[in-house]
Amino acid sequence: MEGLRRFNLRLYSYSFWHFEGTVAASLARDNKRDMEKWALITGASAGIGYELAKLFAQDHFNLVLVARNQPRLEQAAEDLKKTHGISAQVVAQDLAEASAASRIFEACGNKQVSVLVNNAGFGSQEPFAKSDLRKDLEMMHVNMDALVSLTHLFLQPMLARKEGRIMNVASTAAFQPGPFTNIYYATKAFVFSFSVALAEELKGSGVTVTTLCPGYTRTEFHERAHIDRSSGMVRMMRADVVARTGYRGMMRGKTIVIPGAMNKITAAISRGLSPRFTAKIVRRINGE
Repeated sequence: MEGLRRFNLRLYSYSFWHFEGTVAASLARDNKRDMEKWALITGASAGIGYELAKLFAQDHFNLVLVARNQPRLEQAAEDLKKTHGISAQVVAQDLAEASAASRIFEACGNKQVSVLVNNAGFGSQEPFAKSDLRKDLEMMHVNMDALVSLTHLFLQPMLARKEGRIMNVASTAAFQPGPFTNIYYATKAFVFSFSVALAEELKGSGVTVTTLCPGYTRTEFHERAHIDRSSGMVRMMRADVVARTGYRGMMRGKTIVIPGAMNKITAAISRGLSPRFTAKIVRRINGE
């Protein structure tokens, strides 16, 4: 009887330590997977891009932060590392340069980038006939060419792993022509069409594509584009609210995310009206 009791105790002890070891190993694997999660965000030094970076860091993603302004990027990376205990790599690149996308891809080395956010972009407001053609072409390179190149480069390893998420930031500007901001509106229409089509192509692959379409948002975008929205006629959303809406939609695998009830309504109306009519409305908004 005593021998049976000692045997049961040894069996219980073995089972307990075996269970504890299994749990520890499982937790270690989960922690290792968490540490291997990387998200790459362009335009990450300010605005929607920086707010998205904060959300990823809160969810324990390591970050590759891309923008032109290296000092601001380094400060953002330092803040995020200190606050959330993640790793962050800074890649200072001007996406208007033809080789920028390949340099960014190479800079990531062997990192498994499981999320790509193509957020960088800029616009301008002026009559096309008086615009700086060089600047217009740079806008097209940043808003379209770099986005397509980065998507193509990072998509290949995602497909090989059968998992990944891509978010391309378009705009409600994608849904109508934009007199006096016509290049910007046209680039966002391209981003919208390209991204929604790609999402359909990739169904069942394990990789999702989300198109985020913000309306007017409080960022540095308008100052850089020389667009004055200080009159209060146009209501602007906060960048953190837009980022949070986009982040949640992407994590749910949504194809199109339009933040804000009013933006949803105006987008639906714009898509239902004649382009000639909506072009006249945008012309009045732009004050020309």
